[in-house]
Amino acid sequence: MSTISTLSENLAGGKVSIIDLTNTLSATTPTLRLPDPFTNLIDFSLEEVSAYNEPGPFWKHHNIHTGEHIGTHIDAPVHWASGREGKDVSQIEPERLIGPAAVLDVTAEVEKNPDFLLEIEHVKVWEAEHGALPKNGWLLLRTGWDKYSDDQEAFLNADETGSHTPGISPECAKWLAEETEISGFGVETVGIDQGNAAQLDPPFPAHYFLLGNDKYGITSLQNLDKLPPTGALLVVAPLPIVGGTGSPSRVYALLDA
Repeated sequence: MSTISTLSENLAGGKVSIIDLTNTLSATTPTLRLPDPFTNLIDFSLEEVSAYNEPGPFWKHHNIHTGEHIGTHIDAPVHWASGREGKDVSQIEPERLIGPAAVLDVTAEVEKNPDFLLEIEHVKVWEAEHGALPKNGWLLLRTGWDKYSDDQEAFLNADETGSHTPGISPECAKWLAEETEISGFGVETVGIDQGNAAQLDPPFPAHYFLLGNDKYGITSLQNLDKLPPTGALLVVAPLPIVGGTGSPSRVYALLDA
C-alpha cells in the first residue's frame, strides 16, 4: 500500500487525528492595534450580496473585507523590510508549508511574566530532551495565550507602557533564522514578536531575522496544548495572494490518535 493510501486509510479509520489550530475569523476576532502615527489594517467583515432574494434568488454569498494579517495568518518574507526582495505569499512553496511540529511549552514562565522572551537556551534545553529542531519543521511556542483569543483587550494586554505579550529575544530570533533549518515559527499571540518588541534591538527581531532569511511566521494559533512536543505534522494553508505579504490561513496538525 502506498504512503498516501495508508494515510487516507488511517484518517478514515480514526488512527490519525486532525487538530484545528485556527482561530475563527469574524468581525470580533482580536487584531493588532498599532499606535499613532501608524495605520492599521481593516478588521474582517462580511458584506451580504444576496441571500435567497432578488439579487440572488437561489443562493447566498458575500464579499469579504479584511487585512492580510488578521486572525490566524501567515507572514511572508516580503512583509518585512529585511525580506523585501523575498517571496510573497503566493510564492511560498507548498512543501515549505507542511512539516513536523516542535512544540515548546513556556506557559509556566508566561504566567509569571507576560513579557517573557524565548532565549536560545530554552530551545537548547528542549533539544536536549527531544532532539534537534526538525528540518523543514515549525517551532511552535506554546504560551497559553490562546485563552484570550476571543477578548481583544486581554489578547493585546496593553497599558500606558505598551502591549505585554510574550515573544522571542533578538539573539534567539537570529539563531533560529540563521542556524536552523526550520520553515518557520508559530505563536498563539497576535504577532510573531513580543508585544513591546519595538523596544528591542533590532525592533521586531522575529520579523527582521526570520522573514529576512526566508522563514515564515504563523500567528494566533489555538489548541497547542493538544499537541505533543514532537510527533505532529503541521499543515499551513494560506490563500495564494499574488503580491500578498500574508494571508489568513487554516492551520492543522495531524498526529497519531
